[in-house]
Amino acid sequence: MRTESHVLWQLVEPPIQGAGLDLIELQWNREGEGWVLRVFIDRPEPPHLPGASEPPADVLPRIAVSHEDCERVSRDLSAALDVADVIHHTYRLEVSSPGIDRPLRREQDFRRFAGQQVKIRCTEASEGRRNFSGVLRGAQNGQVEVDCDGKVYHLPIATIVRANLVPDWAAEFRRQAAGGEGGPQPPEPEREGAREHPHGHSKTGRGETVAPHAPDRSAS
Repeated sequence: MRTESHVLWQLVEPPIQGAGLDLIELQWNREGEGWVLRVFIDRPEPPHLPGASEPPADVLPRIAVSHEDCERVSRDLSAALDVADVIHHTYRLEVSSPGIDRPLRREQDFRRFAGQQVKIRCTEASEGRRNFSGVLRGAQNGQVEVDCDGKVYHLPIATIVRANLVPDWAAEFRRQAAGGEGGPQPPEPEREGAREHPHGHSKTGRGETVAPHAPDRSAS
């Protein structure tokens, strides 16, 4: 019997929150080499002090999830999943940051990234369309506001099947420069599954380094 994604979400979210991070996305799929559980984590939005001014979003240095964060979460999740014993076959665990094409799921995500370019796909049509690409204006009362082709649409979050930030490489270079780090590299072409690297790391289809895999495990 296949383990449902929502069951895994409920199991892995508490350890991630305990590490001071947010669970952004979970993918549970069978691929060429077997079952893979991919977990994407991010840092929560930093608190904004009343009256404090905010610098432009495109020059803020991004406090990215570190390799050490991924390793720590990977160890915690491996232990939690072993105790829960809900997966009764061999699988591989990967933990990664979401990348600059970050998925948006919760209302707070849509509020946090207001002003940025997004792509949204809905299950139900709004004024004759299901796909939207434009500027995110925010979210409230369960609805997302997006400026698309010069028109503002209000989309119920419950109907959004997928939403992602659109990578802005010019802004990303400015963030890296402001943070004193080297510039980012454009993503590699997408490819199916993950590949092994000499040091025991993996790379996702988005070309991001992830934490070492948890050992393959089988039911006892």
